[in-house]
Formats: sequence, structure tokens, C-alpha cells
Amino acid sequence: MTTGHGRPLKIGVFLPHFDDMMAGATPRWRDIVETAQRAEDLGFDSVWVADHLLFDLARPEDGLVGAWECWSLLAALAAATTRVSLGSLVTCTSFRQPPLLAKMAETIDEISGGRLILGLGAGWNDREYRAFGYPTDRRVSRFAEALTIIHTLLHDGQVDVTGQYYQVRDCVLRPRGPRPHGPPLMVGSVGPRMMRLAAQYADSWNAWADTFNNRPDGLSELHAAVDAACAEVGRDPQTLERTATVLVELPGAVAYPAGYPGWDPGEGGATLAADPDALAASLRAFARAGVTHLQVWVNPCTRAGIDALAPVLDILDHA
Repeated sequence: MTTGHGRPLKIGVFLPHFDDMMAGATPRWRDIVETAQRAEDLGFDSVWVADHLLFDLARPEDGLVGAWECWSLLAALAAATTRVSLGSLVTCTSFRQPPLLAKMAETIDEISGGRLILGLGAGWNDREYRAFGYPTDRRVSRFAEALTIIHTLLHDGQVDVTGQYYQVRDCVLRPRGPRPHGPPLMVGSVGPRMMRLAAQYADSWNAWADTFNNRPDGLSELHAAVDAACAEVGRDPQTLERTATVLVELPGAVAYPAGYPGWDPGEGGATLAADPDALAASLRAFARAGVTHLQVWVNPCTRAGIDALAPVLDILDHA
């Protein structure tokens, strides 16, 4: 399937990679790669995985949710696909030393032929921090220092920093990948400090469904805040791409348990309509709201669920 000229924004899909995410089943690698390849064949612009390790659900009797490791998946997907962009939604900078993360990103950008989008965030889930031994204090301050190192190393190829949290001595990024300044950076967060950091260093800014109630009209206040952050650091707001993650529920969806990570349309929000014409109209409304790239989490998060979105792409491309 080829992309027509009418698509008003890029459309990506969130891949199954959490426990019980795939219509109640835990995806294996074969499920993940087949879903990604199917999305590529159907004409989606990108595929995405989150960087999480372990969650508690809302009710203790429901147990835990784990996830396959983000960067292992991205490396494998880079070799198993040929066209779609590959994104982390988003990588927690606390989980890996910043210069190593830059090295990993440059390597995967090389494997993919320049298709990586490096989504970054400060993290928030205490459960996985404690379980895997990461410090939970001063997350935004740690993120600010990490982001500076990652941006400088990818953009300039070298960095030397003695910071409060990280010490990087005469670090050089070699060999370089297919893009002179590395993959584009995306920052995902709605906090004021994080927005300023996005305005300073990122190529795009991302909001998750619950922060705008999964509705395009919920983005106006957030976009105004991003514009203000850009003005504060002296950047033209038009140069910072706006992206968003939306939740779509189709017939045959299997309900996620309470507190399932990420499946939250926000207070007063709802999952988007499943009818292809109605869903295409909703996605166009996001484009009118200033979004240039959407990541769609569809339930059921299966190959059949991805297939059911194909008519929406056709409507967007040719209507």
C-alpha cells in the first residue's frame, strides 16, 4: 500500500510489547516483528515501543505487568523493517548512562539507515526504579543533565562534562551514523521544566492521551504552553514539531485491567471511534490542532487490529 498525497499528518502504531497487551496474550518476538512488518506493508509511517520494565496494577490481585526491553526491540526492528520510522515512546534517561544511550541510538540509526526517532523522558514509575536499582530523586534535574550530554554528543560528536550526576571525560562518538547530527530528538512530558528543555534541545514534543483527554481540542492549552516555552528560550515555536499518542478501541477489544500502563484517555476522555470515517475525521482534527505525527495504540493490539486501521489510512490519503 502506498501513501497518497492527502494524508494530513504522519500516522504510526504502538507495537504490542507488554504483558497481556495483545488481546490478553503476552506478545512474543515473532508477534512483535510480524505486527511491525504488517504496519509497514499497510503504509503506516512509524512503529513505536515504550521503555518500561515493571508495573504494579491498580489491584494487587491483578499482579504485575512487565515489558520487553525497548532498545533490544528497536535494534531487531531496525534490521527487520525497511521503510518505517522507529521510535522510543519514550526512553527513560535514568535507565542508561547518557553517552551510552547516545551510542546505542547512533548504532540503531545506522542499522535502520537513518529511521530512528529518539524519544526521551525523565521517567515516573517508582516501581521499576526500585526494582531495578535506579535513583528516584531529582528526576528532572537528572534528565536535564542527561539531555544536554546526549544532544551535544549526537550533534557535535564529542562531549566533556563534569556535572552533578554524570561525569563524561573526553567522550567521542565514533563511528558516526547516516545523519551528521544523529537521529531527531523527541521529548515527551507536559511539565514546565520539561517543556523548556524540549524547546531548547528537541526536534519534536510529545503528549500522551491522558494529558489532553484523548481529544484534539484538549491540546490547545498544552500547545500554548509549548509556544511559551519556545519564546522563553528564544526559539520559533513553528520549528518544534508537535506529536501525540492516541488510544483507539475497536470491536473485539479485550479490556485492560485497571491501572494498565498507558491505557488511560484522561478524565472525561474516551477512546476514539472505531468507524473508519469517524476515526479518519478525528485524526484530521488532530492535524488541524497542529499535530504532525500521531502514534496510535489500538485495542486489540494485534495484527488484526492493525489491519482494521488500513481503511483509515486510505481515507486520509485519498479523500
